[in-house]
Amino acid sequence: QVQLVESGGGLVQAGGSLRLSCAASGIIVSSNVMGWYRQAPGKQRELVAQIRPGGSTNYADSVKGRFIISRDNAKNTVSLQMTSLKPEDTAVYICNANGRYNYWGRGTQVTVSS
Repeated sequence: QVQLVESGGGLVQAGGSLRLSCAASGIIVSSNVMGWYRQAPGKQRELVAQIRPGGSTNYADSVKGRFIISRDNAKNTVSLQMTSLKPEDTAVYICNANGRYNYWGRGTQVTVSS
């Protein structure tokens, strides 16, 4: 059974930082395209960042230079380091694994106050 469990969300002031983590079981993160998505109230889910098996990454334009996605193969986790947070970053952040199948976590809430 595949599980993706996010952690690290919370309330932070604008300009602050948070580090999200996604712990995977049942899959190997280094063999999948791992991504972080976010969904704000009333808005569509959007891709924030991805890391591919080869290590290449891509980011939404809105977070480039502020967020970094990384992978720990030994721990089988994927992290999202978020800095210079803005109120518009407020959303539920959801971990995704896309390989042979597509899997989603339940998400973790990030709230950035102005």
